Amino acid sequence: MSTHIEAQQGEIADVVLMPGDPLRAKWIAETFLDDSFCYNKVRGMLGYTGTYKGQRISVQGSGMGIPSAMIYFHELIQDYGAKNIIRVGSAGSYQENVKINDVVLAMAASTTSGINSSRFIHSNYSPTANFELFIKAVDYAQEHKIPIKAGNVLSSDEFYVDDPEEYKLWAQYGVLCVEMETAGLYTIAAKYNIRALSILTISDSLVTREKLSAQARERSFTNMIEIALATALH
Repeated sequence: MSTHIEAQQGEIADVVLMPGDPLRAKWIAETFLDDSFCYNKVRGMLGYTGTYKGQRISVQGSGMGIPSAMIYFHELIQDYGAKNIIRVGSAGSYQENVKINDVVLAMAASTTSGINSSRFIHSNYSPTANFELFIKAVDYAQEHKIPIKAGNVLSSDEFYVDDPEEYKLWAQYGVLCVEMETAGLYTIAAKYNIRALSILTISDSLVTREKLSAQARERSFTNMIEIALATALH
């Protein structure tokens, strides 16, 4: 048992899928895992463990934003021995060719957060995906003809920004989309020498102003989950 997770030792697998929304964690467990059980209800941040194709896999909500997610990343790694963390989240497109429901693999994560500027004074640290997990995800997507895009994403500390046009600067430099947790995940994974990958589904577009409903964000994204589960298999 850790500060924010009430699971007993051995109840959490060494592979953990992590959506921000705890209700998406519940949906993933109930839809994709066999014999799943809930190991965490602290603060409503639901966590489950079950099996997928015979392998134990856990699914844990992280909340929104790097500060919330880092709590769960840290405790899963340090207190429960997680070795592989795969974020499965939603994102907002910054590019015209990155459309609603597209799947994006985050090769690297730029950020507006101060998480790394406080660690690396007068320097810029570039958090990146684990290569082995990335290649597994790409291979599965190509084999099953699931279109994907891959590149740099932005992990923002703010959901509501003052200037609705500021995304254009990031877009000019090739950033594909914006979300709120990946830079934190890739940083802590590097620190503790574990494997991490962020797989995202586009839920809205800053270019076209299209967006999915809250229910669709909670209960859809099947392609993303299938890629994540295939990537999670040893």
